[in-house]
Amino acid sequence: MTIAAVDRALKMLEMLSGEPAGIDLGALAERLDLPASATHRLLTTFAERGFVAQDPASGAYALTLKLSLLAFRNLDLRHLPDAGQIVLDRLAQATGEYCRLAVVEGENLVWIARSQGATAGLRYEPPMGSEIVLHATATGKAWLASLPEDEALRIVCARGFQAEGRTGPNAVTGVEALRSHLAETRRRGFALAVEEGEIGTVAMATTFRSALGAEAPIAGTLSVAGPAARMQAERHGAIADALQRAAAEMSEIWPLRRRQSSSLHNPSLNGRPNPLLQTGTLA
Repeated sequence: MTIAAVDRALKMLEMLSGEPAGIDLGALAERLDLPASATHRLLTTFAERGFVAQDPASGAYALTLKLSLLAFRNLDLRHLPDAGQIVLDRLAQATGEYCRLAVVEGENLVWIARSQGATAGLRYEPPMGSEIVLHATATGKAWLASLPEDEALRIVCARGFQAEGRTGPNAVTGVEALRSHLAETRRRGFALAVEEGEIGTVAMATTFRSALGAEAPIAGTLSVAGPAARMQAERHGAIADALQRAAAEMSEIWPLRRRQSSSLHNPSLNGRPNPLLQTGTLA
């Protein structure tokens, strides 16, 4: 299979992931700018492997849950959500808002866990499968501010400031504005996005490290988000304090995730039985 064919296949998966009700062959071929025959061959291959199914009534093609199964399997093997869910739940309870954990993956951030702290009134709960727009979210700006400025600007400029309707009315639209936002984030100690990622919402975020100590690399971010009517300026100080406490806790437990993963994949340690497996604590 050529690189071009792989690229077409991946684009098809991305396109189908945004169509839960499915899409017909003609419309999919048009969006992908492919002949209907080539589109049908790709769909047939995905269907044979169990990734795509065709609705017998409408004829529309849609993703099955197999892709989700693979994603969850990958997360489980890394033990990523388990390592931070308790900290995330505690943050949600302390702030009464929607909290998320994202990890650094190359030059991107990926959501891996969430916790809803709102118990009454408006509840903000966006989908976990959405791509993080780095320059227009508190999560993205928190991470970008931790990088050398030239590197942060390079990453954003390579993607561009146009995010196809995935930003709010206050999203930054140029290099100088982004530079100013990142400088303010570093000075303040947390990132703030007021109707930047989405209209009517406010989010705050901070980074956490892969271990305690300023020399440890950034592992990911923690964020708190909610309706603008509730996430007003007078609450920012208390939420920022809760974020900092949670980030310190996350940095403290993050190395345990690696040791846990290693232990679960090695029945013995230095020739001795693995006590974690023996006691059944993590089995």
